[in-house]
Amino acid sequence: MGQPAAGGQCTVVVGCQWGDEGKGKIVDVLAEGVNVVARYQGGANAGHTVHVGEVEFILHQIPSGILHSGKRCLLGNGVVLDLHQFVQEYDELRRRGVDLEGRVGVSHRAHLLLPYHRLLDRASEEGAEEKIGTTGRGIGPAYEDKAGRRGIRVADAIDEERFAELLERGAARAREKLQAMGGFDAEADAALDRALEESRDLRSRLLGLAVDVGLEVDLALARGERVLLEGAQGTALDLDHGTYPFVTSSNTTAAAAATGIGVGPTRIDAVLGVVKAYTTRVGNGPLPTGFDPEMDEHMRRLGGEFGATTGRPRRCGWFDAVLARYAARVNGLTGLAVTKLDVLDTLPEISICTGYRTPQGVAEEFPADTWGLESVEPILETHPGWESPTHGARSLDDLPPRARSYLDRIQELTRAPIRMVSVGSRRSQIIHVH
Repeated sequence: MGQPAAGGQCTVVVGCQWGDEGKGKIVDVLAEGVNVVARYQGGANAGHTVHVGEVEFILHQIPSGILHSGKRCLLGNGVVLDLHQFVQEYDELRRRGVDLEGRVGVSHRAHLLLPYHRLLDRASEEGAEEKIGTTGRGIGPAYEDKAGRRGIRVADAIDEERFAELLERGAARAREKLQAMGGFDAEADAALDRALEESRDLRSRLLGLAVDVGLEVDLALARGERVLLEGAQGTALDLDHGTYPFVTSSNTTAAAAATGIGVGPTRIDAVLGVVKAYTTRVGNGPLPTGFDPEMDEHMRRLGGEFGATTGRPRRCGWFDAVLARYAARVNGLTGLAVTKLDVLDTLPEISICTGYRTPQGVAEEFPADTWGLESVEPILETHPGWESPTHGARSLDDLPPRARSYLDRIQELTRAPIRMVSVGSRRSQIIHVH
């Protein structure tokens, strides 16, 4: 047998709640010390907000590592690429002075999210008896086409005639479905025709960025480089492990990183899970630690809890250690990053959910029964607040003792060591725990 390939360092960053945990900032901070950042699943339904000085960037598909000069940023085969939105995001970054030359690559094997997927998504959600609360960005229909073996991949754009034929076939299927749903008229039909023509026009730009992402990541690791694999959404939105059916249409957990990039699981060295210091959720589905309306609105104002993609208000609740411990297990976390600790600075008391009270007794593990989760009573452990600012802290020693105790308890309950703590939106407002 030959010698194994030399290895760099490959880290997965994954959300451990219902998304919106602050992964964008964590990836942005970590990206400074890596060579390659690659996104492994999801689509334009994700929204990563990053502050560079006084400037805010909201990224939906391109990894937030793009805001660091010289970093290679890739979109893997597990992503459904919204072609139109991707090009708009690319052009907007360039307009704002970000150098993109030779820095962005898209997997040949990534599936395209096309205008008719968005139409299908909205019509499906509007007509559903049990609404999921989707972003309406077409993610579900795009993954349905992928699983149904009728999707269109980046590689399919290589042959121009074949690409046009596949677009027409897809649009024809979509028109038939939309007409059956009763939500398709002549105006929508004409708009779809225009959008498909634009898709054909974008073909050459797409092919100019197409690469073998799995091969590129593997070669980077073989050269001893550092690679960051970035997920979207969160563990509780995973298609298999989340609060089904109130989930996204892809696997969001760390195991999906290998599949969604095209490398073997033995290439992954570390998994960093990201959690807020409290819990939020956008869209429908259970939130066991949810606040009463008054406290919900108060926390939403404190934390600026509105979706980066949709602008929808997020529901807020206390930190759910049952969910976080579950996420630590299914992702195999080697470390935890806690964000938005500063949002809790003014609260006189802070609670942590340590278990659920159910008709069958106390549950300390996250249940598969989504409907039962709707009615559980959270078992709350109350801690005194620190009632002093943390945004200037740059080490654990700078934090108020009660804030330290709160973090210690999170670490104990999740059984994952805390490696990073964010105390503000700026890049500098981060505590690295060694």
